[in-house]
Amino acid sequence: MGASFSLFSSDLDGSISSQSKPGLGDLPESCAASILGYLDPPEICKLARLNRAFRGASWADFIWESKLPPNYRVLIEKLFGDSLGNLGMREIYARLCRPNTFDDGTKKVWLDKRTGGVCMSISSKGLAITGIDDRRYWNRLPSEESRFRTVAYLQQIWWFEVDGEVEFPFPPGTYSLYFRLLLGRASKRFGRRVCNTERVHGWDIKPVQFQLWNSDGQKASSQCFLREPGQWNIYKVGDFVVDKANASTKIKFSMTQIDCTHTKGGLCLDSALIIPK
Repeated sequence: MGASFSLFSSDLDGSISSQSKPGLGDLPESCAASILGYLDPPEICKLARLNRAFRGASWADFIWESKLPPNYRVLIEKLFGDSLGNLGMREIYARLCRPNTFDDGTKKVWLDKRTGGVCMSISSKGLAITGIDDRRYWNRLPSEESRFRTVAYLQQIWWFEVDGEVEFPFPPGTYSLYFRLLLGRASKRFGRRVCNTERVHGWDIKPVQFQLWNSDGQKASSQCFLREPGQWNIYKVGDFVVDKANASTKIKFSMTQIDCTHTKGGLCLDSALIIPK
């Protein structure tokens, strides 16, 4: 009896023995999973390193399914077909968070790791660029500063026009569309980045016009002068709203400066970008 009693006895100062105090490691895995469900994905991964209970709970399918877009099955079919097999929800989330290339390598789609929002980038090769096949005006250049490893460089032109079109099952929400541009031509010299801006001209005379249309009849437009030579900037075209969860939305967009009273040049076009607002 003395031995049994000693297991449950208090210390001389009245406190419970440290050996009998419950800790986070004693938390049932189901309770740990319920806690993780309230956190965003990066926080879940951090807490999973805390102990065995949270590590095991972090693999629960119901946690990661709640973080995925509501139409994630449609996205999987669009991007992977049947190639994912029987992956768990955490693995599916991780796979969707990577840049996933489709449409002959001209588009990449990924999930924002924190919010689970769908993001898309469309390379310059996936856009219709007036004069792109005439090397007097445009050149394709390799670039480490592009996620597609290539950009379109404009030397000089009178009629500047770039059009794009994409059809994709975006989840419901509000999205913003941008163009990623650089005034100048970036390169490496002795291991250091340099940007030649000698050919940059014409962008401060008249603003560039941006337009957007989608299959639901929504329209948006904006205009601005291109400034800040030597660094990449994103220029907003406009916003659009997606209401239907499992249907594809078609978006058309453009960027123009067609005032033929002057030439413009020295511009790098990397991509168009669609992100949740």
